Amino acid sequence: MIVSADAEAGVNIDFTEIPIDKVLPNPNQPRIDFSEEKLAELQNSINKDGLLQPIIVRPEGSGYQIVAGERRWHACKKLGYKTIAAKIIVVNDIEAQEISLIENLQRDNLNAIEEARGYQRLIDISGRKQKEIAESVSKNQATISNALRLLNLPEDVQDLMFDGRLSAGHGRAILAVPDEEGRIRLANKIIDENLSVREAESIARLYGTQAFERGRRQPSPRSFKIVARKLRQQLATSVKVKSVRGKNRIEIEFKDEDDLQRIFDLLNQSVVQANSLYNVEQIATDEREDWDAQNLSAEL
Repeated sequence: MIVSADAEAGVNIDFTEIPIDKVLPNPNQPRIDFSEEKLAELQNSINKDGLLQPIIVRPEGSGYQIVAGERRWHACKKLGYKTIAAKIIVVNDIEAQEISLIENLQRDNLNAIEEARGYQRLIDISGRKQKEIAESVSKNQATISNALRLLNLPEDVQDLMFDGRLSAGHGRAILAVPDEEGRIRLANKIIDENLSVREAESIARLYGTQAFERGRRQPSPRSFKIVARKLRQQLATSVKVKSVRGKNRIEIEFKDEDDLQRIFDLLNQSVVQANSLYNVEQIATDEREDWDAQNLSAEL
């Protein structure tokens, strides 16, 4: 049973002013990402209009622990407040965490992963079903279910969502990929190529299919790249060395017939030079063999 009460007198009240330096944050606060920009906006609002909603605290040692309203407390501290309006309640650890979660979830200011983790923690500590959680935070059950599904993503992907680099829509698209490695790969692709949710969904449907696995390109050997670069330099045109359906090929780009003739002449010249070099080396080899044979005969 949650009771609104004065910490020492046990008298029910709406709120009271308490020393701000006697208030401590809740280590189990579901929101751990306090945006400096949003905090500054709240600080300006409080500075202009005052603190419109008291924080909720519970007695803790010689002071108080925040149950709900940590952002308001931070903003008031930055403004130099000596006291803060607070509603003091007497609750146990589970009740305090439940109130904190519900307050944050109802405010709709958590990122997708914070929200999902908040729902899961609320289920864990209260034993409630998804339907009951939905009623507590005034949302439909499908919203709760979709949020909880995001916790099936790899930790690396959850971290990207937590940092705001992936949206909840992206996260749901990634869940369509059957394996963890594929999910991580798609998450990185979304970020690298700035893909929309619709584009991510289309790619996710291909992961794990035979057509997709056949279509995945393996990295070309380093030798392919070296030869292509040397041919580009020699022929002064685009050259690609690659494998297509298990067959290796060289593709040489030309503009028109004249350019084709130029490339042919260069290649032909290279062949002639190679043959000439071979002939010179062959003659030298033959002469060396003859000389060796003559010396061998003389020794005999």
